[in-house]
Amino acid sequence: MNAPTSGERPADRPVTYALTGARGGFARTLLAQTRVLPGLEPAVLCDLDAAGVLALCADLGFPREALVTAGDAAEVRAARARGRIAVVTDVALLADAEYDVLVEATGSPAVGHRAARAALDGGRHVAMVSKEVDSVAGVALADLARRRGLVYTPAAGDQPANLIAWFTRTCALGLDVVAIGKSGEYDLVFDPATGTVTQLGDTVPAPALGELLTLGDDVRATLAARARAVAPLKRRAAADYCEMAVVASGTGCTPDTERMHYPVARPAELADVYALREHGGLLARPGAVDVFSMLRLPGEASFAGGVFAVVRTHDPETWRTLARKGHVVSRDGRYACLYLPYHLMGVETPLTLLDAVRHGRAAGPRAPRQHAVLAGRAGRDLAAGTVLAMGGHHHEVTGVDPVLLTAADAPEDTAPFYLAAHATLRRDVPAGQLLTLADLDGHDRDLLAAWHTGRALPAPSSTSPSSPTSLN
Repeated sequence: MNAPTSGERPADRPVTYALTGARGGFARTLLAQTRVLPGLEPAVLCDLDAAGVLALCADLGFPREALVTAGDAAEVRAARARGRIAVVTDVALLADAEYDVLVEATGSPAVGHRAARAALDGGRHVAMVSKEVDSVAGVALADLARRRGLVYTPAAGDQPANLIAWFTRTCALGLDVVAIGKSGEYDLVFDPATGTVTQLGDTVPAPALGELLTLGDDVRATLAARARAVAPLKRRAAADYCEMAVVASGTGCTPDTERMHYPVARPAELADVYALREHGGLLARPGAVDVFSMLRLPGEASFAGGVFAVVRTHDPETWRTLARKGHVVSRDGRYACLYLPYHLMGVETPLTLLDAVRHGRAAGPRAPRQHAVLAGRAGRDLAAGTVLAMGGHHHEVTGVDPVLLTAADAPEDTAPFYLAAHATLRRDVPAGQLLTLADLDGHDRDLLAAWHTGRALPAPSSTSPSSPTSLN
């Protein structure tokens, strides 16, 4: 089936979508928002837990008669012919339904890639929520979509799409971007009354933070002291590295260091923190992508997993004026931070779906390329035969630490982190060593082929507002 162009599509026809991972938290936010948007309709909901999908939809107020559990292609087609939402447990059945755009949210690298590839082959657009898929196969899938006249894009509401769009807007203004990034998922909330810091449900003593609430004269020394004060807390997550790998593909910005800096910082400090080292900041070079841990006091607003861009200032009076209006400008006036302190998950995603189908627009105008490689280093000595299980809320891979390498620094045989998920080691891998393709057995061959395709694609032949020459 070929997706109609915006010129062929009736203006009053609702945009329809298929949703995988339809029982998950992201899915709930999208389905809840769909209930209040008359121009958007779910067509097929796919999840291994069909009963859970039905219960979720009932909780959101979907009429029970609007949903039909379908076990085969004929039942899917029959449900859609009657205007019902088909609920299925097998992604293969998505091919048998009429819909405009796939929202891929399984979080499974192999299954998500298979679903996205099949959607594009069937003439549907794809909004990718599964960053695990995107970090391995996103470049190849985007190229396939381009060749078929379709849209492949990360979905608004998750940080990759939001940050790519924010970077694109910032560059379109002619601003010289030095760093882009986001805050980690959970804030560090310091309580001066108790001398403790809380991250989600974990509270640890951190009395030293009381003397570190401002940057002081030596920014890097203060950041190092803050990191020591909160060392008992796990602040780094595979999900962060994965999201920044997707952002690197879409922007050309790359990590300043493979572990990223993860400074413990307050939003008002970001222009000083992400200055170049010669100006007292963290960065060895411009064009970096990074993550910071949000430090705040009880009652202060959160950064809420939002996104930022640090830029060089140009006209001093312009930026003095903006600083007086409350914008974040570095103490020396060289840098400014522009930020959006939110991401709204599926509440924002309808913007992507409507833009893709009605206007053929993706999150950014740049053709994604493999500017960075999300790889893994053995976190301990790993024996041959070890199964690299993926699990947990942040989809960590057991025994493997994520690292983000520039494409130039990644050896050709480097294994992408989420290709290794659920694979088995063929040989011993000592602690600290990068996983290679030769180390893995039992990984998904189609996913591997997409990885090779993406790495082989040349850089785009022309630049756009989102690809300033200073970052290339």
